[in-house]
Amino acid sequence: MVFLSKAAAAREGRVDRARAGESGEQESEEPLHVASRLHAFNRFELKYLVPVEQAAQIRDELAERMDRDLHSPVGGYGVWSLYYDTPQLRFYWEKIEGLKFRRKLRIRHYGDLDGVTDGSPVCVEIKQRVNRVTQKRRITLPYGVARQLCDDREMVPHSAKESAFVQEVLELVVRLNLQPTAITGYQREALVGRDADTGLRVTFDRRVRGRDRDFHFGTTTPENRFTIPPHLSIMEIKVNERTPHWITDLAARRNLNLVRVSKYVQSIEAFGLAPRSVFHVNEADYPPPTPTEAEPHRQRPAQDAPMKAGAK
Repeated sequence: MVFLSKAAAAREGRVDRARAGESGEQESEEPLHVASRLHAFNRFELKYLVPVEQAAQIRDELAERMDRDLHSPVGGYGVWSLYYDTPQLRFYWEKIEGLKFRRKLRIRHYGDLDGVTDGSPVCVEIKQRVNRVTQKRRITLPYGVARQLCDDREMVPHSAKESAFVQEVLELVVRLNLQPTAITGYQREALVGRDADTGLRVTFDRRVRGRDRDFHFGTTTPENRFTIPPHLSIMEIKVNERTPHWITDLAARRNLNLVRVSKYVQSIEAFGLAPRSVFHVNEADYPPPTPTEAEPHRQRPAQDAPMKAGAK
């Protein structure tokens, strides 16, 4: 088991055990031997900001050595997350300060938000960082039950194996006075490794957007806006242990640079809930591509286009 540092323990008010684990994206990862609704695993993550056109080229190159995730259709699938934080944005500041142990609580829905009801399956998830390792633990619940746990702060029915996690979520929400803070959404395409690379997963997230109000997933006319410039995608390499050498060679050959980007942090800063940090992705640093002679009729998007409302 991993324990908090003394500094982190002081901020918590007690020494918490950092329980390892996280579930895979839509059952694509191998779960630990836990209850059927509760999944967990650890991994290392590398992130890159890549123009959408280049991301498509990289995806096609990776497809020669990787398989498309069974849950990732052509064009990808929607991922929507509702993040909880304290009124003082504790989780946001822990990320900015780079604490070696930090956590986030979120409710996540896979797929389109059209037709979301209280019976729709969602994941209540604790994502935490222990040194360089990302750990995630989640439980799948009906949306109405998840809101009862996280918003109404009520205990919900669960099995004996789910008890520790459900109680941890409830304790966090009550003790830290967590509240809905931001929603993020994006379109994800995913590839998984084969043969010797079975622990490898690469995702491409584009159209990263969100909102800081109307926190119900079923909101009929949400006013989302882009929080990452729409001509960029986030490429993420996720491995259980070591990154395959051919992946690092590909990144070097294509001049990809590692970035510290957090969709939640980006949202908090894009909506003006906190000052923009050194980690903020500014469009001025990643200008959209200039129209080429081969595409003379393509109009360059306005500089403020990523920040306009109405991006569904």
